[in-house]
Amino acid sequence: MADPITVFDRDILKLRRDRAATKAKDFNFLFAETAERLADRLDDTTRKFPLAVDLGCHSGELGKIIGTRGGIETFYQSDISHGYATAARANNGKGTLVADEEFLPFAEGSLDLIISNLSLHWVNDLPGMLLQARRALKPDGLFLACLLGGETLKDLREALMTAEAEEEGGVSPRVSPFVDVKDAGALLQRSGFALPVVDADDIYIDYPDALKLMRDLSGMGESNLIAKRSRKFTKRSTLARAAAIYHERHARTDGRIHAKFQVIYLTAWAPDESQPKPLRRGTGQVSLVDFLGDDAKKQ
Repeated sequence: MADPITVFDRDILKLRRDRAATKAKDFNFLFAETAERLADRLDDTTRKFPLAVDLGCHSGELGKIIGTRGGIETFYQSDISHGYATAARANNGKGTLVADEEFLPFAEGSLDLIISNLSLHWVNDLPGMLLQARRALKPDGLFLACLLGGETLKDLREALMTAEAEEEGGVSPRVSPFVDVKDAGALLQRSGFALPVVDADDIYIDYPDALKLMRDLSGMGESNLIAKRSRKFTKRSTLARAAAIYHERHARTDGRIHAKFQVIYLTAWAPDESQPKPLRRGTGQVSLVDFLGDDAKKQ
């Protein structure tokens, strides 16, 4: 058996999410926004999904918003963090369990809908996790998720790396290998999903300075989790210099900055015979020349 992929320190992820759960109401604004957008996407489907699971539920923002949309009758919330699972139940009263997204505890073909709101970007083996999700879905079950993409906080990462090189004489790993839009569809297909659709939104949040942005990331449990990151505390002078660099490069005329969060949406279905399929090559009944007319003949 191949060695497991370890990019992110998920033990630290669990601890940070437990800590974030104690003050979730102060820092869940991004999770609440993307939960609304996911729920709106679910409204675009005509299918009904009686049994649904939210993977990586945070403090229950999605469960509170989604209600009975999509014909949901039973909605379970799961999170690697006991603190978040407890907070989610308190927030919306729905059933919860503590479960690791990398080791899904669901029987094959048992779920109608798997939905996930900004948690899967911390999964080490995303293709393996997607494969597990596809197996847990019933035929024609829906997988709907959003996760942070590689353009997220690019300006902040560059400012931190420049400041660290100046103040500490070197740079520690800070760039997370998040999925990008062009590869996400291929990942869904490799995992056995049908009819994959991938798109992205950019969400911009205004801040007075980069220090406030960094405090919010810590409060959200979304700061650097790379397993090979430096274990030393970042110097206060490094953080101050990073904030200054960010301001110099990106501040608006009013002195404020904005932070970019690239949110990638994944929509795909567990295969089923009822789904539309492309025609076999050569079975078309209409000539492309006839369809395009004189423009095609000139080529």
